[in-house]
Amino acid sequence: MNNHIVDHPQVLITGAGPTGLTLAIDLARRNIPVRIIDQATAFFAGSRGDGIQPRTLEVFDDLGVLDAVRAAGAPAPVMRAYSGGEFAGEHRMAEPVEPTPAVPYPNLWVLGQSRTEAILRDRLAQFGVRVELATALVSFEQDETGVTAELAHDGSIETVRVAYLIGADGGRSTVRKTLGIPFEGNTDDSIRMLLGDVSANALDHDYGYWFAAVGHPMEGIALSPLPGGSQFQFGAPLSEDVEPSLEVLQQLVDQYSGNPDIVLTDLTWATVWRPNIRLAQRFREQRVFLAGDAAHVHPPTGGQGMNTGIQDAYNLGWKLAAALAGDESLLDSYESERQTVAARVLGISTELLDKLVDGHADAMDRGEQTRQLDISYRDPADQGVLVAGDRAPDAPLKDEAGQSIRLFDLFRGPHATVLSFGASNEHADQPGTERYEVIRPGDHSSGRYVVDVDGHAHAAYHAVPGTTVHIRPDGYIATAPAHRPD
Repeated sequence: MNNHIVDHPQVLITGAGPTGLTLAIDLARRNIPVRIIDQATAFFAGSRGDGIQPRTLEVFDDLGVLDAVRAAGAPAPVMRAYSGGEFAGEHRMAEPVEPTPAVPYPNLWVLGQSRTEAILRDRLAQFGVRVELATALVSFEQDETGVTAELAHDGSIETVRVAYLIGADGGRSTVRKTLGIPFEGNTDDSIRMLLGDVSANALDHDYGYWFAAVGHPMEGIALSPLPGGSQFQFGAPLSEDVEPSLEVLQQLVDQYSGNPDIVLTDLTWATVWRPNIRLAQRFREQRVFLAGDAAHVHPPTGGQGMNTGIQDAYNLGWKLAAALAGDESLLDSYESERQTVAARVLGISTELLDKLVDGHADAMDRGEQTRQLDISYRDPADQGVLVAGDRAPDAPLKDEAGQSIRLFDLFRGPHATVLSFGASNEHADQPGTERYEVIRPGDHSSGRYVVDVDGHAHAAYHAVPGTTVHIRPDGYIATAPAHRPD
């Protein structure tokens, strides 16, 4: 085998799912040389994580892929429930919520994971970076200045030297196992579900379906429409050890629906799922980091796993950029912030799974806790209304030309943002920070400004004249809103 060394990338990401792709985009748009590899020989083709939560939609807004995701996807469908083949009513997992000035994307958006990944790959390619398939991480060693990794591809071993290595390589993570980090939790082999993507005739693709056993409303099969075609994501319990196949799926449909007209075709993805609920003991070891399923594995209930991984990446990207620019102080906060969030989200997902298994009447209901808009990195001792670590709200504004814009338009990009509500006596901002004065109609400004026409920005940030708010590149409050002394 040939061996040669490459020394130009600063960050190596192993794993090209939503987590790895999000991180690669965030680094590439900061002009940080990055490589992203995946040992798979072809891109994943399946729906898997098909629910995109509101906070992730805000991340996608910042990364420049929201329009494509919204164009390709659809709102969560109304579910039609049947018992013993008889129509039993319609149900939504969550009632649609109207957008507000502070929360522009309040509802779940549905798009098969493989299509989300394709959109992220297209965006990454705009920065000149492409996923390297059939490339496996064989081993790595780190020292005080970097990581030396061996990659296998094309029958040869390549040695690459990078500043940081990111393991976004899933629940069986090579990176985590090499580091010897415990993956604490459990696998419940008593619960098995068959998941797959299939087409189904005789069903209206504008709706989802729940076919339940007579007298057992929580026992049955679900078919949820996937946008952009005729397929449904299929989910059903399995009581015996069988291989996922179209024939098995058809038998389950026949059993629970009682409708011989429903014929399944075009099985493009299938898997047997078992509850595997785990959290890595550490998310970092010196210059190596874990993100996504490599750090935490969730049950599918609540649609939290993919979204949590994407937000791991969004949290880590700007901190890696700061470290590469000479300030490594922020890197420690990645584990403290994201491990706490992952533990909380695992608790939510597990509680919803337990409700489903126990047959609770509200097991399919979803509310505020799954939207991830309330995730905060605040100090638990801080009981303020809006404090450091909280999500920075959106608000409609007018720019200097009188055009309608939003706070999210000001935040978009790799920079930090400072909002000064009225004139500020603060010193000049650090490089990579953009400052705006937020003024009311009729007020004047000596610097770059936006107009809070309807007062929504002042209300969202509880601002008075002299309030200054620093906002991190990932859209969270960096410092509590400060008020200028009179």
